[in-house]
Amino acid sequence: MRLLITGGLGFIGSHLVDNLSKKNNEILILTKTLSKKSNLQNQRKNVKIKKINMTDFPRVGKIIESYKPNIIIHLAGNTSHSISFEKPMEDVDSNTKSTLFMLEKIRKLKLSCKFILGSTFIVIGKPKKLPVNENTPCNPTTIYGTNRLASEHLCKIYHQVYDIDTNIFRITNSYGPREQTKPNKNAVNFLIHQASKNNQVTIFNKGEFFRDLIFVDDVISGIITILKKGKPGELYWISSGKKIWFKRFGKILENMTNCKISFPPTPSYTKKVDVGNFVVDNKKLRKLGWKVNNSIEEGVSKTLDYFKNQKD
Repeated sequence: MRLLITGGLGFIGSHLVDNLSKKNNEILILTKTLSKKSNLQNQRKNVKIKKINMTDFPRVGKIIESYKPNIIIHLAGNTSHSISFEKPMEDVDSNTKSTLFMLEKIRKLKLSCKFILGSTFIVIGKPKKLPVNENTPCNPTTIYGTNRLASEHLCKIYHQVYDIDTNIFRITNSYGPREQTKPNKNAVNFLIHQASKNNQVTIFNKGEFFRDLIFVDDVISGIITILKKGKPGELYWISSGKKIWFKRFGKILENMTNCKISFPPTPSYTKKVDVGNFVVDNKKLRKLGWKVNNSIEEGVSKTLDYFKNQKD
């Protein structure tokens, strides 16, 4: 199979490429920067990398025309809700327009190509009922979430109208090796990284909130399951399906490191955009034969080991 993976050097992308490159696949990675090339454990001969901004639509189009992928997995785009407010027009281009462009290219070229979109729990906004599932209404509180939701709708429309084989997966709070350690990129990984350095770990609201945390290996097995068994046009949640209270999360970090936990007041910006308590019913994906293999303790331990072996 010929796969085109956008954002293939990133957190999720690099783990996915490592998995898929072990098989008899030809993989082309599109990435805006080569700075994360070290994320790939082994760059095999069947993996090629092209440096390109996904908003350079003429060039992206030429690549799709010449490569003629059997599968496109679209992971690239802005993933920071704070940056989406700082640069809203760029967020539209990198998220919504990039998705629309590739779907339209598949349509115009009449490619027999499966299109898989990586999305996020942020599209839901503040849920009125828990657990969340694939039918939960969406009311995003950020520009980033709005553009990701628009991209999801475009996938559904192109499936319904043009019969293009699309799938969407939404990931809850994921964490693990290779993710950036910036608070505006992945708060969970940032906290684990701070703990690994024995720094003070800051958790808002006294840790009296819960999220659905999932380790990266389980995310990758979820994507592979959707790739192999996902029904065309369908959306699937990739989640642990378990509530992790952040008070407990802080205790786990304290027990595994020498860090100290602090509980400052929640900033006003966070109060406006935060989704609050969140947990997902992942039954739909489990029905395809997928399951979670890593507990929160196992996942955090593996992530701490990774950080401890990294050079600053």
